[in-house]
Amino acid sequence: MDRADVIILGGGLVGLALAAALDSSGLSSIVVDPADPDARKTVAFDGRTSALSSSSKRMFDTIGISDHFPVAGCPIRRIEVADGLEPGGLAFDPGDDDEPLGWMNENRHLRTALLERARSGKNIWLMWKAKAAHVERGDHGVTVRLEDGRMVGAPLLVAAEGRNSPMREAAGIRIARWKYDHSAIVSTLRHEHSHDNVAYEIFYPSGPFALLPMTDDEAGHRSAIVWSVKAEDAAGFLSLSEGDFAAEAEAAMGGFLGKVSVLAPRSTYPLGFHHAARITDHRLALVGDAAHGIHPIAGQGVNLGYRDAAALAQVLVEGARLGLDLGDEQLMTRYQRWRGLDTFMVSLATDSLTRIYGIPGRTASKVRRFGMGLINRIGPVKDRLMAEARGTSGDLPLLLRGLQI
Repeated sequence: MDRADVIILGGGLVGLALAAALDSSGLSSIVVDPADPDARKTVAFDGRTSALSSSSKRMFDTIGISDHFPVAGCPIRRIEVADGLEPGGLAFDPGDDDEPLGWMNENRHLRTALLERARSGKNIWLMWKAKAAHVERGDHGVTVRLEDGRMVGAPLLVAAEGRNSPMREAAGIRIARWKYDHSAIVSTLRHEHSHDNVAYEIFYPSGPFALLPMTDDEAGHRSAIVWSVKAEDAAGFLSLSEGDFAAEAEAAMGGFLGKVSVLAPRSTYPLGFHHAARITDHRLALVGDAAHGIHPIAGQGVNLGYRDAAALAQVLVEGARLGLDLGDEQLMTRYQRWRGLDTFMVSLATDSLTRIYGIPGRTASKVRRFGMGLINRIGPVKDRLMAEARGTSGDLPLLLRGLQI
C-alpha cells in the first residue's frame, strides 16, 4: 500500500493548490481524481475565467504556482460598483501600496499552472483517471481502495471534490442549500476602448453585470463578463445571435468601452448557495466547494477555497512539527474554528448583497446609492470592504501574507 501524509480526493483548482502548499513545506500528498488532466489543460478557450484575490496571488507566488503560468494574468487595479448606470457608485483602488486588488486569469491557464506545479512537486503523487471505491477512516489512519484495486493510506483525508462531494455525503455532514432564481451567463467580449485594468460591477434589479479586465491579445482589448439574469431568460440570451448579444451587453455597460463583440462561446450555469454545517469529521477535512458555495457577486468563490487550503496547510505543517498525528482531533478542531466563521460571514455577506441589490424600484435604488456615497466618505468602512475584496481580512494564514509556513 502506498502511503503519504494526506490523501486529497479531487485534483481541481483547490485540491492542487493544497497539494502544492503542503509540498512546499515538505508534507506529502496523494491526489486522486477521475479526470484526464491533459484534456482539461488543452481545451480551447471557452470564456471561463477566475479572479485571484491579491492574497491568493501571494500564496501562488510563495509556493511556486505563479512560475508555471503560460500567460501572465491581468492585474485589477480598480473596482467600480454602480447601481445601474446612475451616478453615485463606489470605487476601490489599491492606495499607497499599489498591490493590485486581484488578477484575472483564464481558467485553462490557471489549471495549467496548478498542474505543472503539482507535476514538479517532490512530495506530490498524482493519481489521475482514478476513483475511490471504498474509504475506511479508522482509529489509526485512512485507507482508500481505488476502483482499479490499488490501495493508498494516510493519517488524513481531504475532500476537494466540488459542490456535490461524495465524501461529504458519506460522512453525513448536513448542508444548507438553496437556489437563486437566476443563472449566470459567462463569456468574453472584445471592446473598442481599453479597460484600464478596471473591474466593474453594475447592479440591476434583474441581476448584477460583472465586467472583468483581461490581458489584451494581438487583436485588441478583452474583458470577461459574468451576467446574472432571471433563470427563465437564460435560454433566450444563449439563443441570441452574437451580434444581438453584443448589443445587449453594450447597452448593459452603457457603451463606456465603445463597440463590443463576442469573443468566446457563451455558457450558463444556475446560481445557488450551499454551506456545510461543519468542515471536518473523523480524519476528514473539507476544502473549497465541498465546504461552501456562494453567489459570484463578489468574485470570492475560488478564493475562499484558497483560504481553506492555506489555513489547512498551516494547521497540518505546524502539527507535523509538533509530532502530532495529522488526523488528530485537535488539528481538525483548529481548522474548523479558523475557517468556519470566515466562510460563513463571507457567504452571509454575498447572499445579503444579492438580495439587497435585487430589490426593484427607484426608492430602493436611491437608498443604495446614498449608502454607497456614505461608504465612499467613511474611510474605515471602505477599507474593510476593500480588505474583503482582496482576501486580506481576518486571521490570515501565513501563505496568504506571502510568507512560507
